[in-house]
Amino acid sequence: MKRCAGSLVLFAVFLYLLFFLPQAGAQSDKILIPAGTPEDHELQAISNEQDAAKKLAMYQDFVQKYSSNPAAVAYGDWQISQAYQSTGDLTKALEFGDKALVGSPRNLDILISQASIAQQAKDNAKLMDYAAKGGEVCHSIANQPKPPDMTDEAFKQQVADDKSAAKNSCNFLESAAFNVIAGEDNARNRMAAIEKFSAAFPDSVFQDQVSSYAMYTLGPGQLNDQARLFAYGEKTLAANPNSLPALLLLAGTYVDDSKPGSLAKAISYSQKAITVAKADEPDADKSRKLSAGIAHSTLGYAYMKQDKTAAAIPELKSAVVLLKGQDDQQYSIALYRLGFAYAKLSKVNEAREVLTEAVKISGPVQAMSQDLLAKVNAARAKGK
Repeated sequence: MKRCAGSLVLFAVFLYLLFFLPQAGAQSDKILIPAGTPEDHELQAISNEQDAAKKLAMYQDFVQKYSSNPAAVAYGDWQISQAYQSTGDLTKALEFGDKALVGSPRNLDILISQASIAQQAKDNAKLMDYAAKGGEVCHSIANQPKPPDMTDEAFKQQVADDKSAAKNSCNFLESAAFNVIAGEDNARNRMAAIEKFSAAFPDSVFQDQVSSYAMYTLGPGQLNDQARLFAYGEKTLAANPNSLPALLLLAGTYVDDSKPGSLAKAISYSQKAITVAKADEPDADKSRKLSAGIAHSTLGYAYMKQDKTAAAIPELKSAVVLLKGQDDQQYSIALYRLGFAYAKLSKVNEAREVLTEAVKISGPVQAMSQDLLAKVNAARAKGK
């Protein structure tokens, strides 16, 4: 028999919890306290104690008494941490949980316990640290070395079993870490969390959302770090060439960049985004239509900056159709750009029609649309 890894009650022949043992296949730490040892007998006695205060004192004595036994100390400190958590002393709970991690740093059970306490304490920095450490352990399961005396088939099964056993723990840590990113208001803290998340969960189910948060955080109005934005976006596309958030953010940033070659990149990324979005397919949802609309708008804008106004108009018309009713701000931007293109080609009536629609929408381009509409109306009044 084995004692349950997360149980406070010890009824087993062996106590197996996650404490590091340098054996093949052990990607997370395991705790081993053999049955019949003095440590085992004392842990049984502690588990039978019903008074919480006495039990806490007994665990503290246990840790002191067996200070030369790393497994006993790690387990004892972990139980002390949980005892403090139950009383609401989260500072002490985190302190003793950290002590447990010193002896068992890759223990998923302890990392989850610490992440839960940090979550309860609303300490997002610590929560992200625990989740990131746990993510590294989870990711290492698939990369564990094959023992020389194990067949390929047996090793494949072992990895599958290890991943299955850790699945719930890894999912919890991944979700908790993503929620830190999603709930963080401070741009610098958010970006720090994103970098930790990306390293710990390289194959995350939240990959696209995290990329969106990263490029938004690095963009104008937040950190405004264009160099890091380009680097992060290119890295994201290297891992996932069809990432719509990365394609759209890079296209939108390159289109306003003055460096040689930037407009060409904006055009290339916009065209790729349109292809990936597949907005003309019957099953295209709102998100795909919105992405394609933004890409068409950026592509038309890029053509205008290249003085290819005639080529810009079909792209901007497509953007207006796709964005109407999807996103008012992106719709108003596309309308303004289309109105500007028509005006540039002296198509006054067409310009007036779209700009009249644009000025109805509150937002950053409303004043620009009003100013351009006034000029178009003046030109129309002169018969131009």
